[in-house]
Amino acid sequence: MLPIEHFFRAAERWPERLAVKHGPREITYGELARQVDALAAAMQSIDPTPQSRVGICAHNTVEHLLGWLATFAAGKTWIPLNPRNGAEELNRVIAATGPSIVIIDADCLEKAAPQGATRIIGKPDSYVGDDKTLADLCHAFDGARPVRHELSLDDVQAIKFTGGSSGQPKGCVQTYRVWNTCITSMLAAFEFEDADNRHLLAAPMTHGANTLIMPTFAVGGAQVFMGAARPAAILEAFERDRITTVFLPPTVIYMMLAEPGMESRDYSALRHVIVGGATIRRDVVPQAMKIFNNALETCFGQTEAPQIAICMRAADWQDEKNFASTGRATALTRVEAMDSDGRILNAGESGEIVLKGDLVMQGYLEMPEKTAETIIDGWLHTGDIGIIDDRGFVFIKDRIRDVIITGGFNVYPSDVEAVLGRHPEVKECVVFGIPDMKWGEAVTAAVELHHGATVTDQAIADFVKQQMDSVKAPKAVHIVDELPRSPVGKVLRREAKARYIAAQEEELSA
Repeated sequence: MLPIEHFFRAAERWPERLAVKHGPREITYGELARQVDALAAAMQSIDPTPQSRVGICAHNTVEHLLGWLATFAAGKTWIPLNPRNGAEELNRVIAATGPSIVIIDADCLEKAAPQGATRIIGKPDSYVGDDKTLADLCHAFDGARPVRHELSLDDVQAIKFTGGSSGQPKGCVQTYRVWNTCITSMLAAFEFEDADNRHLLAAPMTHGANTLIMPTFAVGGAQVFMGAARPAAILEAFERDRITTVFLPPTVIYMMLAEPGMESRDYSALRHVIVGGATIRRDVVPQAMKIFNNALETCFGQTEAPQIAICMRAADWQDEKNFASTGRATALTRVEAMDSDGRILNAGESGEIVLKGDLVMQGYLEMPEKTAETIIDGWLHTGDIGIIDDRGFVFIKDRIRDVIITGGFNVYPSDVEAVLGRHPEVKECVVFGIPDMKWGEAVTAAVELHHGATVTDQAIADFVKQQMDSVKAPKAVHIVDELPRSPVGKVLRREAKARYIAAQEEELSA
């Protein structure tokens, strides 16, 4: 069984059930399946080759979902192109993968050149030109059905790129087996089970949000789209659309909790507020739990093993002992801590978190050496340091190369960030090491304050010193208007560090 069959099976069972909602626009499963078939047939008419590649550069829209489903229905390989990324990065991905079709929103046309691919306009807005739109093709091929190719579970469903912010981007080759494992793990871990499930697509579909689409369809649930995913708009959608499920990075949770009047809304429908992409501060867990209907959950994965290798259910996050944990290994993935010699460690011993199972990617696109460095004897080396306690709960400290060595001591940035985050005036923070003649590296922090806050950098540093070993306290605190973030809103530790190293070098050379 291929992943797309979850959708078609739901359409056969519940053709009149709501599948998609965007404001007043509603589409049933039967209607959506007919459009998906039509577009898939159109795509096969453009390029009949099974497994040929389709790039999609689009915002979170119904058109994006339609193009995404049709890509799989046509037996083609998906290349996600996040429109928030720069043109140089997007064009590099297109050049590396060579898609024969590129689906692109009209307002993204200057961001990505088709490079020989047939271009299809996704959301047309006021587009005027010769390229066909998705709507044109659905109309022209209405009633047609695509050829259902017999594909193996080891054939490729998607190539997703990772590492663009910290080195050469790597294309993670994800097979149908990987996707089926992800879907099954989601269904088992979060116990999606009924048609009342309403999934809000707030995070980009090119990233974490897409992994919840098929599990939602598998149980006959609905995908709910919104406009710009501002914190206030997400809170409004929770209440207005009776949202049950959403995937969000921690930074959006922090911003929502800072919204005026957010506690007065009705969040009683929420069952799965899934936090991912980075570790949420432990001090925020009980606060968010209380407000969001005790529905806060988290999952851990990487593009190399998408989304759900480790999962924390809401019931387990009620226990204070687990506030700093990412959860336990999911049903189809083995998770261990390993030392530098490849030895599996005992409970409570600190080492690199490694993963094994069908969730792990096939490898990096045309990078056999990088693949061999990352997957060793079947174990995916995540690059994250952590421990697994005697109950099986995983506690991730930091990325291996983000550990700060200061005065001969190892300092984990996440430990310092957890204390900084408890300061009432600090909205968000990031900690990193800066080269220092005395300490080797000096613990340094950059912080965003809540609107109207007037606290000084020294007062913030003193606050940390009062609560943890002075060697871990920041030697410098930089108050900034805005921290550097990735296109999906994740705070970029290495970019923040690079800014202050550059400023330090400029000072020394002046």
